[in-house]
Amino acid sequence: MANHKSALKRARQNEKRYARNKAYRTRLKNILKKARLVIEQEENKEAIDEHLKQAERLIRKIETKGVIHKNKASRLISRLYKKAHSKAS
Repeated sequence: MANHKSALKRARQNEKRYARNKAYRTRLKNILKKARLVIEQEENKEAIDEHLKQAERLIRKIETKGVIHKNKASRLISRLYKKAHSKAS
């Protein structure tokens, strides 16, 4: 465990960041799961588009917070849209 005052503060900051990032990652997993489910089951194109936009918005937000890498964010979005478009074809 940390002994110096600055190290103790750093440990507290790390705990806060870990909790915040974990919450964002959980939200990300849930929105991806929901979007994939909608793509698979939904026939309404407008509903699919709305879920894709919502997922993209959240992924970009998490990317800007630094929780996930920008390439990972782009890859996740690309795969969602690819899956949606392949189903539409």
